[in-house]
Amino acid sequence: MDCENGTDVKEFVLLGFSYKPEHKYLFFLLFLLMFSAGFLGNTMMILLITLDARLQTPMYFLLRSLSVIDIGFLTITVPQMLVHIVSASRTIPFYSCMAQFFFFYIFGVTDLLLVSVMALDRYVAICNPLHYVSVMNQKVCGNLVAGCCIVSILHSMLHAGLLLRLSYRGENHLAHYFCDHQPLLQLSCSDTSVNEAVIFFEGVIIILGPFVFIILTYIRIVVAIMKFTSSGRRKAFSTCGSHLTIVGLFYGAIIAVYFLPTSSYSSQRGSVFALVYTVITPMSNPYIYSLRNKEVKDALRNLLRRSLFSQN
Repeated sequence: MDCENGTDVKEFVLLGFSYKPEHKYLFFLLFLLMFSAGFLGNTMMILLITLDARLQTPMYFLLRSLSVIDIGFLTITVPQMLVHIVSASRTIPFYSCMAQFFFFYIFGVTDLLLVSVMALDRYVAICNPLHYVSVMNQKVCGNLVAGCCIVSILHSMLHAGLLLRLSYRGENHLAHYFCDHQPLLQLSCSDTSVNEAVIFFEGVIIILGPFVFIILTYIRIVVAIMKFTSSGRRKAFSTCGSHLTIVGLFYGAIIAVYFLPTSSYSSQRGSVFALVYTVITPMSNPYIYSLRNKEVKDALRNLLRRSLFSQN
């Protein structure tokens, strides 16, 4: 990389995934279907929870907040990726790239923190059901969601500011399908040791802290579930197992990408792991957390029934 003689980078070229040109429409269709499923599923959840009075509970308030964040998470990266798959140009202006990074981190970190708040909600509901209404009321849930957003904004401002202080000259080919942290650090001409130290030490608090909290919370939940009847245990374990699978995928992929030194980062592996937390988990969340619930199914039937009657 010719940093000393190169000019300041004005735009980046997003290399995206490695695939044969004849397969680009197949990739486009696959990612379009995944994006559509995630967007429609999360939008449906927002509508159902907003319109159905029976879903006006703290748990569904948190699920609606998660759906809003997941829509933002999907739209900040996937539409651009779809355009770049079929377009001859894969460029993105420098400051647009930094803006994408900033908002990507806001949605991503808020998603991480919200999942831990939802684990707290399930813990109180299962382990302390008599105190659930007083502990997890709308005001408390609203404050928790607001707190998640504030922490994520401060987190994003910190890392975006540290990226903007770096120098980018000469080489502008970014080995990713969006402006992510590690590829940007790899491309920089500056010393990135401060950035890497902040990612590791601050990331332990922001990422590993909620992850450990979720695991400990679900251990307590499992202990409480063991006291249920056999039919109740099966239903509760099925729900908890689905939740933990998504949590494991989400956190596992993020840890695999962001807790490695920049020197050992692999662009291909990073892009594959990034698909898990930018596409797969936001797409899966409404189906895993909500659309399988009896209350949500009933609300969907009522909405469809009202729509059919209004047309007639």
